[in-house]
Amino acid sequence: MANQDRISQLFRLDGKVALVTGASKGIGESMARGLAEFGARVILSSRKQAAVEAVAETFRADGLEATGIAANMSNGSDIASLVEQAAEIYGGLDTVINNAAANPVYGPLQNTDESAFDKIIDVNLKGPFELCKKAYPILRARGGGSIIHISSIGGLRPEAGIGIYSVSKAAIINLTRAMAQDWGADNIRVNAICPGLIRTRFSEALWTDAATHDRFVEQVPLGRIGEAADVVGIAVYLASDASAYCSGGVYRVDGGYSTN
Repeated sequence: MANQDRISQLFRLDGKVALVTGASKGIGESMARGLAEFGARVILSSRKQAAVEAVAETFRADGLEATGIAANMSNGSDIASLVEQAAEIYGGLDTVINNAAANPVYGPLQNTDESAFDKIIDVNLKGPFELCKKAYPILRARGGGSIIHISSIGGLRPEAGIGIYSVSKAAIINLTRAMAQDWGADNIRVNAICPGLIRTRFSEALWTDAATHDRFVEQVPLGRIGEAADVVGIAVYLASDASAYCSGGVYRVDGGYSTN
């Protein structure tokens, strides 16, 4: 029993501070709640203050500690302010989860104009990079921490209809590895999670189309699309001391889809 208690404690996040972007709904909200339920104090961020504050209020109603701070991940000033406020409120940061993403187009590559390309890269790649740079000295001062980038199975293999989104998520995987190399000496672990098709509002155009849904499910060994809750366990693991020797990893949450 004592050994079981020791192992279970490795997953606890008591006293830790976690910042989650794109946290007003879907995977981001689910991960943030999971971290909070394991003891973390969480900062929920998204573009609209009313949205993140509404989610934070539901957390607090359940006895969890949460604060909502609005930030646009394509705006450098917003990113700097987000990190500054988070550190001021809770005295530091231990975990950063880059979950916010954009994909304003669906279709062949030639239909992606320059403004859509720029938005995808700004939110999905440049924003996480800038957020991590701002968080880096705070994590280092705490003696280390965990950065988790939410990539996609599209980052492993381009998915039809979301070509530039897939490109941005492939870049996030290499950013994960580069950060793991550069920041490991500071005990900052950096890992990526690659969800498959998850039933969220963000991917609604895919799973609400019967033909697309059925075609996808046929290729998933577990025989279903994912739910936001399916991503929570790996996020808690990577944020906790249970993964203390894991860095530079790429973890798929796709029901086996990538094995095909």
